[in-house]
Amino acid sequence: MAFLRTLSTPRLLAVIAAAVVVAGGGTAIAVAATSGGPVPKQESLAEAVHGALSGPPITGITARISFTNQLISSSDLGQESDPLLTGASGRLWLSTNHQLLRLELQGDNGDAQVVVNGNSFWVYDPSSATVYKGQLPADGTPSSKSGSGKAGEAEGIPSIAKIQDEIDQLSKDLDLSGAIPGDVAGQPTYTVTMSPPHSGGLLGAATVAFDAVHGVPLQFSVYATGDSSPVLQLSATDISYGTVPASDFSVSPPAGAKVVNVNVPSASASKATLAHGKHHASITGAAAVAKSVHFSLVAPKTLVGLPRRSVRLLDWGGSPAALVTYGQNLGGIAVIEQSSPSTATTPDQSGGHSELSLPTVSIDGVTGDELDTALGTMIHFNRSGVAYTVLGSVPPVAAEAAARGL
Repeated sequence: MAFLRTLSTPRLLAVIAAAVVVAGGGTAIAVAATSGGPVPKQESLAEAVHGALSGPPITGITARISFTNQLISSSDLGQESDPLLTGASGRLWLSTNHQLLRLELQGDNGDAQVVVNGNSFWVYDPSSATVYKGQLPADGTPSSKSGSGKAGEAEGIPSIAKIQDEIDQLSKDLDLSGAIPGDVAGQPTYTVTMSPPHSGGLLGAATVAFDAVHGVPLQFSVYATGDSSPVLQLSATDISYGTVPASDFSVSPPAGAKVVNVNVPSASASKATLAHGKHHASITGAAAVAKSVHFSLVAPKTLVGLPRRSVRLLDWGGSPAALVTYGQNLGGIAVIEQSSPSTATTPDQSGGHSELSLPTVSIDGVTGDELDTALGTMIHFNRSGVAYTVLGSVPPVAAEAAARGL
């Protein structure tokens, strides 16, 4: 949605966005957040978006935030003090030129930090005392200019009719609520609920509440089917707009933290990778993929009653792998097959993940790892030189049955 016109918190929001493949059943929770602040007048979604886009320029943001995470039981993973898994309160800052961003979540064993400076970033994970550093790909979009003024911004704002056309196109794939007036963090907001018209598996819905004046997203929530409480939620509890002191961005990773360099491909590199792997992407069908992998492909025509939908060759870290999908929409199941390492690894042996211990499950006598979340299940196991990963927005019993059907 175009009204999300300011910031993207690189790690936390990316994790949430990845978890939110917007799901069905959301109309029952299409209720705007209220906190006793001002509420905007009732408008159509197109009018609300246009008004938010037409707001004054944002010269900086200082906010207190709250993060709720009921997706995974942190005790099951041995991460009871990790604010990203247990949920936490924190703070967020955005500079006048929108080039500096800092987000922190406060935990008992230290604060999780996300800091962005232009195209560079670092993320500190207190549970493992590790800092992840890297470069963000340039998007080619000119940087926001402070003091550009409302009139200057208005030149690029689409008309209400144009916005309505885009909403109509989006509505072909998603069920959208109207713009529901409310307030978050003392600011007038409109809340939009999104849900697909077809099965969403365990996913219920996603809602976004955006500032009616400034267009900034103030609350983002994800719901599991049949649950009126959010599984994931990032919400501003207090926010102010205005210049942020440079000292608020003067923070460094803790001394002695382990450093991991993260390679994020640039836009040009991504295009080159796609071009290089074009023949991989074009190889589909069980027979063709079976000839292209270095293991015996297992891709039954049906799995737990779901018909096989597609078989596609993947380039998995330079090695050929297979992606097999069953069923349709978010109620389906995906299976990734690849050659397993020559020496089987456990989570404690796999390169720095000793603190993350997944529960185990028996798959016909083979021990696998199982990640059971409120929105879906993942099972990973090795058998006869092949590594299998089963994914689906389904309960554990369905994912386990699918794994045993391979």
